Amino acid sequence: MRCGTANLVTSPASVSSACLTRNAASACNRIGSGAGHRQHLPAAQLSTRVQTSPIRHGGLLNASATDTDLAAVSEVQEQLQLDLNGDTGFEDFKAAAQTGNVVPIHARIFSDHLTPVLAYRCLVRRDDRSAPSFLFEAVNNGTQQGRYSYVGAQPSIEIIARGNDVRIEDRERGTTSHTTSEDPMSIPADMSAGWQVADDEGLPKVFTGGWVGYSGYDTVRYVYSGKLPFSHAPSDDRQLPDMHMALYNTVIVFDQATKLAYVITWVHLDRHSSLEEAYQHGQRQLQITSRKIENEHSPNLTNGKVTLSLSKRPHPPTNSNMTKKQYLAAVDQTKEHIQAGDVFQLVLSQRFQRHTRADPFEIYRALRVVNPSPYMVYLQAEGSILVASSPEILCRLDHDRIVTNRPLAGTRRRGKTPKEDLALEQELLADEKECSEHVMLVDLGRNDVGKVAQMGSVNVETFMEVERYSHVMHISSTVKGKLLPELNAWDVMRAALPAGTVSGAPKVRAMQIIDELEMNKRGPYGGGMGYVAYNGNMDVALALRTMVIPNPPPPLHDSTSPTNGSSNQGRKEWTVHLQAGAGLVADSVPESEYEETVNKAAALGRAIDLAEQAFVDC
Repeated sequence: MRCGTANLVTSPASVSSACLTRNAASACNRIGSGAGHRQHLPAAQLSTRVQTSPIRHGGLLNASATDTDLAAVSEVQEQLQLDLNGDTGFEDFKAAAQTGNVVPIHARIFSDHLTPVLAYRCLVRRDDRSAPSFLFEAVNNGTQQGRYSYVGAQPSIEIIARGNDVRIEDRERGTTSHTTSEDPMSIPADMSAGWQVADDEGLPKVFTGGWVGYSGYDTVRYVYSGKLPFSHAPSDDRQLPDMHMALYNTVIVFDQATKLAYVITWVHLDRHSSLEEAYQHGQRQLQITSRKIENEHSPNLTNGKVTLSLSKRPHPPTNSNMTKKQYLAAVDQTKEHIQAGDVFQLVLSQRFQRHTRADPFEIYRALRVVNPSPYMVYLQAEGSILVASSPEILCRLDHDRIVTNRPLAGTRRRGKTPKEDLALEQELLADEKECSEHVMLVDLGRNDVGKVAQMGSVNVETFMEVERYSHVMHISSTVKGKLLPELNAWDVMRAALPAGTVSGAPKVRAMQIIDELEMNKRGPYGGGMGYVAYNGNMDVALALRTMVIPNPPPPLHDSTSPTNGSSNQGRKEWTVHLQAGAGLVADSVPESEYEETVNKAAALGRAIDLAEQAFVDC
């Protein structure tokens, strides 16, 4: 399927944007593509070429831009100014600028020809796997597609932290700065503090732009630097960032109910010399993104035929950073700590790995089929690509400033019939080990919410309900509280990381023991991935059922050799890390806990099996 031409739903912003593109056609047709080459562009492709002068690519001056090219861009800008004089959308923009210094502009298009997966591929080329970008989708209760999906690429700012060393990439200004911080999470919080966000009643009350990325398991060391210093962390064999957050001013929001997509650009007024310049910049960015998803020459998505049995038990992974003997010994050591009263419960994990020539985005497409979940994530970050189907909220903050924490613990497979499904639910709720573990996690959730909530507002809204997913069911509870007026989303994230689901109780002592027993630093696994929106809302998933794919892949073998005929020519071999843990308590059986981690990793690896069958071995 190609990115077909979309139809704009008329609104002041979208009508104006269309007019700007049409009237700039004659100038845009003269903009070159590539050094020493020029081509005549059809009108449908114009605004992918419209950029501010000087012409920039990736924040660097494009040396191939000629005087004629620059003159053409200047003519485009003159035409944009002429259009501005009769643009009713500019009046709305000026009015919005009276209420805030960060102002959204948006266009609505019919999305019945377009999917979030296709839109992502339109924005990010297949071979551009290092480009920061994201695709967020959702499936609720295993079968119900979430109403909204989100796509973003080309962030304006990136904040990358390794320990206390922080690098800040300002892609709009083309600058890089380095600093140190005791708490790098305070950097995006401080940047956001001066923003006054203008409202747009035409936008849905969901994520429409802001910070997107991940905070790894080890970011808790910023909060407990004395008790959990980075120097005590296990060996760091991957050197991945502990935190990678990127500011996305331009995003696409899909509304599956109305079959509309919103293309949204946020304009920072303080980065422009006038309102007119700010508005023109916003309109250009809006049109560039809109045209990318309308361009009939965008690449096809690879077709995939599913012949793999999705119900068949997957093969267990065998390549781990711990031998079975080491894991069983670590379980015994944990039980000694429990008997000594150091902890009540601890989550001990091991990291499996697989090699595959399936592309990470193909693995994500397969994961959507194998394990649809409330948090479907494809996230390209520095040093890695995250492919996830997490069932669990780490923390959420809504427009009413309500903090939500949802512990999820206790698992059974789904039954083959409704009768068997009900029997397995009753068995799960009668399991004393599963229930006691869940109750401990609810207590941890109450503590985490209580750190940032108003006195007396913390409430266990639901307790020990069974939630069903495509292949399993879990025991779930919901803890809520009203955020203190002086705190924000970043404070909520600090309080929540990491969830008790991946650490233990008491949390800090459990993490100290994990440092002693596990072989390698966890990285993104066990942390949080999601967004902090311009309007202050936040939704961050726990990084469970998350594949971490180092990027670029390590040169283990000839990474471009074919495996099964000419169709695989040029395919890279990727290393996929699958990390899984088991919650250990006093009466844990080491063999059973080991098998639990193997089964969890095998279930995630089924997506790799499907991707290989559908896209590699076809």
